[in-house]
Amino acid sequence: MLFPVLSFVTGIIVVQQFSVLPETFWVLALLFVLPLVVFLRYWLLVFFVVGVLWAIFFANMHLAGRLPNHLQGKHIQIKGKVVGIPQYDERRVRFDFSVSKSKSDFPKKIRLSWYFPKQVIKSGQYWQFTVKLKKPHGRFNSGTFDYERWLFVQNIGATGYIRTFPTPKLLETDSSWQGINVLRQFIADELTVLLKNSDYAGVIKALTIGERADISDQQWDVFKKTGVVHLLAISGLHIGLISGLVYFLVLKISTRFLVSSPQIMAALSAVFIALFYSALAGFSIPTQRSLLMLVIAMNAIVWQRNITVTHTLAFTVLAVVIFDPLAVLSAGFWLSFLAVAIIVYSLAGRLGKAGHWYDAIKIHWVAALGLSPLLLFYFQQFSIIAPIANFIAVPVISLLIVPLCFIAVVAMSCSSVLAGYVLFVVDKLLQILWFVLLEMAELPFATITAVPPPFYALVFAFFGVLLLLSPKGMPARWLGLVLLLPLFFNKPDQPKPGEVVMTLLDVGQGLSTVIETANHTLVFDAGAKYSESYDMGSAVVIPFLRSKGVDIIDKLLISHADNDHIGGAKSVISQSQVKQVISSVPVILKHYNSIKCKSGQFWDWDQVYFEILMPDEGTLKGDNNNSCVLKVSSKHGSILLTGDIEAEAEKWLLKNKMDKLDSDILISPHHGSKTSSTLMFLKAVSPNKVLIPSGYRNRFSFPHKATLKRYEQINATWKNTADAGAIVVNMKKNRRIVKSLRLEQGKYWN
Repeated sequence: MLFPVLSFVTGIIVVQQFSVLPETFWVLALLFVLPLVVFLRYWLLVFFVVGVLWAIFFANMHLAGRLPNHLQGKHIQIKGKVVGIPQYDERRVRFDFSVSKSKSDFPKKIRLSWYFPKQVIKSGQYWQFTVKLKKPHGRFNSGTFDYERWLFVQNIGATGYIRTFPTPKLLETDSSWQGINVLRQFIADELTVLLKNSDYAGVIKALTIGERADISDQQWDVFKKTGVVHLLAISGLHIGLISGLVYFLVLKISTRFLVSSPQIMAALSAVFIALFYSALAGFSIPTQRSLLMLVIAMNAIVWQRNITVTHTLAFTVLAVVIFDPLAVLSAGFWLSFLAVAIIVYSLAGRLGKAGHWYDAIKIHWVAALGLSPLLLFYFQQFSIIAPIANFIAVPVISLLIVPLCFIAVVAMSCSSVLAGYVLFVVDKLLQILWFVLLEMAELPFATITAVPPPFYALVFAFFGVLLLLSPKGMPARWLGLVLLLPLFFNKPDQPKPGEVVMTLLDVGQGLSTVIETANHTLVFDAGAKYSESYDMGSAVVIPFLRSKGVDIIDKLLISHADNDHIGGAKSVISQSQVKQVISSVPVILKHYNSIKCKSGQFWDWDQVYFEILMPDEGTLKGDNNNSCVLKVSSKHGSILLTGDIEAEAEKWLLKNKMDKLDSDILISPHHGSKTSSTLMFLKAVSPNKVLIPSGYRNRFSFPHKATLKRYEQINATWKNTADAGAIVVNMKKNRRIVKSLRLEQGKYWN
C-alpha cells in the first residue's frame, strides 16, 4: 500500500511544479494511455498517472473559481456570510466571505478588508456589501511567504475591500446554530473578555480554537528559537491526548456499569471528541492527519483487525490528498506526516525495550533531527535546543495546559466564572513556561540559520537521516552526518570584485532595493508599515536577506520619510546587524545613530563606486524632492536610484549633476508618477531599462500612462514589480542580466 500511495502523491507533486497547466491535448493523451497501463499491470505507473490527472482537474477547478478580468476594479454589490474568525488590527478587519447566489463566473469565496469599520464583524453574520475586488495577487520575492499560493490553496477567488457607500447592511443576526465557525467565534469572544489582562491570550486562543493571529512577534520569535511552534496549534499530539483520555475513561465507565460493547462505545466517543476538537481548529492539515489516523485505529479496534502503523499512515496520506491535492503545497503537510513517519521508523520494530522514559526523550531529539532539513528548506532555521525545550514544554502544554483549556471551553457553556478560574491557572502555567523558554531562546547557540538548501541537499539529507536513525547494528551509521553536510555548506553565488547584483524587491506600493557587491550589502529603503505587527521590513526585506545568506547590512539608506520608504526600517534594524544608517531625515531614526545623506558623499566597495548626488541642504522644499539619490557605478554598468524625486529635483540634478546622471538602469522616480520622469531628465540619464516599484492595481494608478510614453520616447524598456515580482539586475563581464522573478520562478497559479 505504501508505494502506490507514494506514486500517487508524486504525480500530484509533479503537477505543482508546472509554470503552466498542461493543455487539453496532453490530458486526453494521459486518459488514452491509462487503460493501457492498467492492462499491462504497471500499478505504480497507474497511480502516478491518476495522481497527475487528479491534480490537474483539481487545479483547473480552483482556477475557474477566480474573479473574471472584466470585474476587476468594479463596484459590485454582494450578499453572503462571514466565514472563519475575523482578524482585527489598528486600521481594519479582514475576513473570508462566502458569497451567496452569485453568478456562475463569480467567486464563491473571497477575502475582504473593511477599513475603520463602524460595526463589529463576527463569524456567521449575513451582510450586504458593495465591494471593489481584484484577482488573487501576492508579492513575489525569494525567501518570503507566498501569499498568492496561500490564497490559491484556500480557494479564495478574489480579494478586495468594502466601500463605505452605500452603507454595509447587516442582514441577519440569528443566534441559532449556524455551524462550527459560530461556536469558534463565541469561544474567541469569551476568551477575549476573560483574558483581557493576560499576555498569553493569543497562545490560549491558539490551543483552544487554532487561531494564532494574536500571538505577538516576540512570542513567535521565542517559540521558533526553542522549536516548540508545533505546540501552538491543535496538533495531532493534542488530539491524540484528549481522544486517548476520553477512550480510557469511557472504556472504564462502560466496563464498570456492564454496558454492552464497551470498546465500541469508547472508540465512538474518542472519534467524536477528536472530530469536535479538529473542528475547533478549522480542520487544519495536522488535525486532518491525526483525525484520520485515529478513525482508522478506532475502526480496527471495533472490527478487531490488526493494522500496521505504516498502512495507517499511508491510508491517511491518501485520504488527505484525494480530498485536497493542493495540501502538498503546505509546509504543515510535510512536517506533520514526516514527524510521524520519523518517530515510527526510529522507535517501532526495534529489538529490546529501553523503557517509556527513554522513548519519551528519544522522540524529541529524533523529531528535531529528522525535521531539520525541511525546517531549513521552509524557514531557513532550526532550533538546536528543541529536544530539551520540547522535553520541558510538551508535558506542560499537552498534559496540563491543553486539558485545562478544553475544560475551560466546556465550562463556558454553563459558567463564565468557572471558565475564568480555569483560565487563570492556565495563564500562570504559561507564565512559568514562558520564563523558561525565554531564557533558553537567549542562549547564543539556540538556533542554526542557513540559506534554503537545494533539492539535491534534501535528497542527501533524507538518506542521511535514515542512516543516523537506523538500528545500532547498521554499519557506517556515521556516514549519515556526512550526508547532512550539504544542508549547511551551500552559499548562493556571490558577485566577484567589480560586479554588482541589485534586487528591486516587490514590496507592493513602496520601495526597497538590495545591492550586493563581493563583500558588502546595501539596503536602499525598506517598504511600508501597515500595522504595529506587519511591515515590509520584517515580511520581505529580512526574509530575502536570509535566503541570500546575508546577516550583516553595511549600510541602510532611507531616502525620505514617506511611510512606503521608511515604514519597515525599524524592523530591518532590529532583526539584523546594521553597521550604518543614512537618511535624509536622520531625526526620525536618531536612536540608531543615523547620519544625514548629502550631495557629495561617496565610498568604494569591491571596485564598485557609490555616490550620493542629492539632496543639497536647503535647496529644495518637500520630502519627495529631498530624497537621497544614489548612483552606483561599476566597470560593467551603472544604476541610478532616485527615491521619490519629482520634476523640481530632476531640474536641480540636470543643472548641478548633469555629468553624473548617465546610467544603464534607472529606478523610476516616484513609482512612475506623472509629476516625475521629465523628458529632459530621462534623456540625460539615457537608461536602457527603467524599473518601476509599484503595487498591483494601486490606488494612485502608478505608473502613469504619460510617464510610460516618455520611457518609450527615449527607447527604454521597462519592468514593473507589480507584474514582474522582484526584479534582479546582475552586472558582470560587460553584461547586464535583468530578470523577473515571477517569470523565472512562477507556477501556474501565478
